[in-house]
Amino acid sequence: MTEQITTMDWGADVRKYVPEVDEKAVAGIVRYCGIALQKKDASLVAFNGTTEVERVREHFLKRKLGLVDPNAELDKAIMKVGERMKSGHSKNRVTAYYLLADHFGKLPAFH
Repeated sequence: MTEQITTMDWGADVRKYVPEVDEKAVAGIVRYCGIALQKKDASLVAFNGTTEVERVREHFLKRKLGLVDPNAELDKAIMKVGERMKSGHSKNRVTAYYLLADHFGKLPAFH
């Protein structure tokens, strides 16, 4: 059985990587992720899985952020975020999406 996440301070997790967090963007990303955040395994990103990298690229970067960069460039950005989050035990989806949106200058899309 999958453990459910009841409460989480997503902004605090993002702050581990970005000192000044855009709380409106965090809230928007949480809304975007919706039901995926209800189960622990779905709330995490597995950067070493090709299916997960493809999902982040296709659904978040292309569909949500509207990016049209070549797949190789988008994958490179995903892996860069994964490397940045490597020291943390949990790679939270909200934090990964925040870092990616920030990387591409797209945080205002979540206001």
